[in-house]
Amino acid sequence: MGTLKEQLQADMKTHMKAGNRTALTTVRNVLGEITTREKSGKSPVELDDIQIVSLLQKEAAKRRDTARIYTEAGEADRAASEVAEAEIIEAYLPAPLSRADVEAIVEEAIAALRAGGEEPSMRQMGQVMKPVTAKVAGRFDGKAVSEIVRSRLA
Repeated sequence: MGTLKEQLQADMKTHMKAGNRTALTTVRNVLGEITTREKSGKSPVELDDIQIVSLLQKEAAKRRDTARIYTEAGEADRAASEVAEAEIIEAYLPAPLSRADVEAIVEEAIAALRAGGEEPSMRQMGQVMKPVTAKVAGRFDGKAVSEIVRSRLA
């Protein structure tokens, strides 16, 4: 299919032709945020899919927080708009992993260390976290992953 950024650009055109204003505005805003991140800093960079997923998660979380604030303030229509935008953004995120899936990935990483001749302990936490984080990237809470690894190594 291509990169996530290409998917967003293609969907923006689709929403434009379909006249879906909410989705069009949301995707445009996200693409604008991606462009801003790419051009900020000393030299321009091209964000990869993992970085874009991270950005999308933050954008969706922002909208959910804003919706909560609007709901508390009694602005139901504005809250609904923010929730709709969050749902559009979340459609681009990879499917979240279950705790059991993450535990299996952690067990694989620990087994790989054992196969390498090392008996895993808390000292090897970084060696376990690195491959696990790469596989889980953006699909499970990082703090919870760390807690799972700690419990397995303790």
